[in-house]
Amino acid sequence: MFLLHEYEIFWAFLIISSLIPILAFVISGILGPVSEGTEKFSSYESGIEPMGDAWVQFRIRYYMFALVFVVFDVETVFLYPWAMSFDVLGVSVFIEAFIFVLILIVGSVYAWRKGALEWY
Repeated sequence: MFLLHEYEIFWAFLIISSLIPILAFVISGILGPVSEGTEKFSSYESGIEPMGDAWVQFRIRYYMFALVFVVFDVETVFLYPWAMSFDVLGVSVFIEAFIFVLILIVGSVYAWRKGALEWY
């Protein structure tokens, strides 16, 4: 038999975590000042008057650089649990971690050769 009373805390957390953002948006919509005008629609950057159009296209190379960094940064996080339990694990896990690091090295060399790490 499926007992629903075991999940009362789960439902309470789900309802509360759903209501807090909704209430925050409703309260800010009610209490927030409403002002419309030309200044509201202009772009603002640290007190300096904007020059040119606000829709400036960035080169894709910056995004590729950031994406490669994030991928390899996240991949190396997987090495931390392995390093913490290195003395408990056997030789087979060491070989698996070595293969994992080898794949990371091959991937970074590939990205380097393709020019994904060039900033200019």
